[in-house]
Amino acid sequence: SHNIAVVSPQDPVMYIGSSLTATCTLNPEFGLHASTLYWTLNGMRLPSSTYGVVSSEILSVSLHNLNGSQQQSGDNLVCHGADGHVLGGSCLYVGMPPEKPVNLTCWSRNTKDLSCRWRPGGPGETHIRTKYALKYKLRWYGKEKECENYSSGKQRHSCYIPRNLALFTPYEIWVEATNQLGSATSDITTLDILDVVTTDPPANVQVSRVGDLDDQLIVRWASPPELKDILFQAKYQIRYRLEDSTEWKVVDDVSNQTSCRLAGLQPGTVYFVQVRCNPVGIYGSRKAGIWSDWSHPTAASTPSSERLQSGSCDPKPSEQNSTLRRELKQFFGWVRKHAYGCSGMSIKLYDQWRVWLQKSHRTRNQVGKSGSIKVDMLSVMHSDFYCIF
Repeated sequence: SHNIAVVSPQDPVMYIGSSLTATCTLNPEFGLHASTLYWTLNGMRLPSSTYGVVSSEILSVSLHNLNGSQQQSGDNLVCHGADGHVLGGSCLYVGMPPEKPVNLTCWSRNTKDLSCRWRPGGPGETHIRTKYALKYKLRWYGKEKECENYSSGKQRHSCYIPRNLALFTPYEIWVEATNQLGSATSDITTLDILDVVTTDPPANVQVSRVGDLDDQLIVRWASPPELKDILFQAKYQIRYRLEDSTEWKVVDDVSNQTSCRLAGLQPGTVYFVQVRCNPVGIYGSRKAGIWSDWSHPTAASTPSSERLQSGSCDPKPSEQNSTLRRELKQFFGWVRKHAYGCSGMSIKLYDQWRVWLQKSHRTRNQVGKSGSIKVDMLSVMHSDFYCIF
């Protein structure tokens, strides 16, 4: 069967702002007249002032200053008969050539694979289908390869290379963007897989109390099992928050340990704790690794402040005692600032201090209300804590 009409040009590709005159040419066998036809663009009827009856068999339409296509599959320009029947159509592709892709970054999970993401260059929206190809090759002697597993979201594209990657040799990686109006290539990124390793969050994160100390919790975790056969130094970071707060406090200087004591917490309070890992120096790489995601939050509560049993003979703490506590707290703040946050030293110091504090309570109770104890911080350090340094 013959078409009733043919629209030309068929599926043109044009820059935004272009003008176009299209024609609908009737098959004379059907006895229709061009002046009875009308045009639609994406289902909207175009005004007859844009039409031209070229002959009894040809109706034209002129479009000026075209906008970018509303869908990547093209805009539908359709010629209709008087009764609304579709007689013929064409897809208009109106857009821009791609600009150079930008922000190309890559990371490797446990040295086994490589993921890269990038953004389209310029305003990003080309309005017509644009293909992105991530290419990579070993720097000095490699064959060019193309990544196959793409995914894209709004203004962000990525690709995943699951296997067969070389370690100890740099790769050159770039992105090519192509559509029917042109092409553009990103800058080349040179990277060594070992310099961009990230890992899964630390496993088995546990948070527990430290005896009856009402302002401390101890956090323990396991180093990433995927890296157990690989020579590397891990850096860890902890963050914690009060149950009803959204503000996280970050502990930065955890170094290569898999436990850390949090001090200075509020008594009788639930805390949420998370840990993340940065695999530094894999096989001697000098680059800082990439932080893992945070572990799932683990919750634990500090003990409530020791409340004296009713009927106990211990006197209520005097004001002097609370002044002493405040001085000690300031002192501990000072020590913590000058020592390392999670190092054993400041913690041991703190524990011994608590013992010393209890001793001084007993002494004060013996001295009675009239006497007073002057705390000489330096003598405290030199006597009780000397062995720690």
